[in-house]
Amino acid sequence: MSFTRPRTAALAAIGVVALTLTACATGAGDPAPNASAEAEPVTGGNLTFAISVDSQCIDPQQVGNNDAIAIARQTVASLTIQDPETGEILPWLAEEWEVNGDATSFTFTLQDGPTYADGEPIDAASVKTNFEAIQALGAKATLGSSYLADLESIDVVDDQTVTINFTEPNAQFLQATSTFTLGLLSPATAAVSQADRCLGDYIGSGPFSVQSYTPNEGAVLERREGYEWGPSTAGHTGEAYLDTITYKVVPESGNRTGSLQSGQIDATTGIATADAVLFEGDDFWSVNRANPGSVYNLYANQSTEKLADENVRLAIQKGIDREQITSTLLGPDDLPAVSPLASSTPYFTDLSDVLEYDPDAAAELLEESGWTEGDDGIREKDGEKLSFHVTYWQSPKEVLEFVQQQLRQIGVDLQLTFASIADVTAANADGTYDFSYGNLTRADPDVLRTVFSVSGTSNATKRTEPAKIDELLDEQAAIIDPAERQKVVDEAAELLITGGYSIPIYQLSTTITAASKVQGLTFEASSRLDFYDAWIAE
Repeated sequence: MSFTRPRTAALAAIGVVALTLTACATGAGDPAPNASAEAEPVTGGNLTFAISVDSQCIDPQQVGNNDAIAIARQTVASLTIQDPETGEILPWLAEEWEVNGDATSFTFTLQDGPTYADGEPIDAASVKTNFEAIQALGAKATLGSSYLADLESIDVVDDQTVTINFTEPNAQFLQATSTFTLGLLSPATAAVSQADRCLGDYIGSGPFSVQSYTPNEGAVLERREGYEWGPSTAGHTGEAYLDTITYKVVPESGNRTGSLQSGQIDATTGIATADAVLFEGDDFWSVNRANPGSVYNLYANQSTEKLADENVRLAIQKGIDREQITSTLLGPDDLPAVSPLASSTPYFTDLSDVLEYDPDAAAELLEESGWTEGDDGIREKDGEKLSFHVTYWQSPKEVLEFVQQQLRQIGVDLQLTFASIADVTAANADGTYDFSYGNLTRADPDVLRTVFSVSGTSNATKRTEPAKIDELLDEQAAIIDPAERQKVVDEAAELLITGGYSIPIYQLSTTITAASKVQGLTFEASSRLDFYDAWIAE
């Protein structure tokens, strides 16, 4: 994590290479950097936070967009918490757990005392109800369904003990229990419709509850009275300090900048790189952290004839100058991808020696596959242009426009279409694309299985036949020993690059920019925002 204290102070080094389960980006979880960080927290007040996009849902068990997660995460507690500095999984609602030898059975012993916001106890039966409800949501709970894949049974041993059994080894599950997606909701929520839950009609277990949610306008969370089970990674354990958090949807970047300058909002993660200099004075601070998980990729639909050709995929991978993209368009904290995994992900290894910009090699690969340069500079074969299409919703759009320019230099035509999240999601589900584009935040290397495996819940490359890479991705999911898992994760990550499965571009990072009066706002291990320790200085 890098931060300014305020922005005029020197930047700390960005997240470090993680080689073991207990290695992760540095510094996340620290109190927000500001001039009065040692001051005594003040209870009360409201923090107004601007988000860029409203995905029409704030149910923690259904959301996947970072802005929606910034709301949802505050309303649920989880069985465990992941240490942002070490990657270690620590107790939260579960005070201890046991995992069997082949990672197919996980037994949690719950704290005695925590309750949901409606007063119901957080007991073993309610954990069973939650996980079964996530399964019932199916595709509406994309992340949760992937975490609970191969779930065989949930046994309520007694009020405080629950055992979750899988038919296949599932080493990622322990980390999954630390995420907002498997955050716990009152059993009464299971009877609420999926649509109403999206609109905020749910009862959580976290330090804040939903007071109101108006799609496309914003949401208000209110402090939950009696909450006394903050995680060990936080600065305190009692009730949250803020009375309320108000989230405002501000789609335009310039408006977010103006709103923060004028004091209409207190903080945001949506300040454009070009505007960052406006917040380098003493009245503001900022903090940055790389999002763990899969970096931004172009996911090639390998069910299409052209992209089933490994040479074509590798040529496109080698035709992208990642250094030029990040140095030209992005901020100093946004780094070029050097692996399918972001540097803040446990088990990350730098693979820049095999992920090189090499347009000459790209041209040779395309010639080898019979794609020759046409009169307009675009390669063609048998009368067909080497042309592809990508539909996307993510910003900044200039990244893909730069990729488009670079690929044209090797004779590849990439057409871009900006669309709504819903339209992009539908296209991805139908497989009606040449390339999809995006990242997936998760502080566990199993994110690669989710995205790239032929049996993964995303299967973004739309392959149908299992290959060596699938064996490796499955193998790492069954290994508990960190050293052994590291070896297999490394082998899988390298094969994703050398086999052209992954066409990584850059790693996403998140920057909080806030007024100096905002204290304690920080990141959790997955670089999600954590408002629990946040307070407003008088």
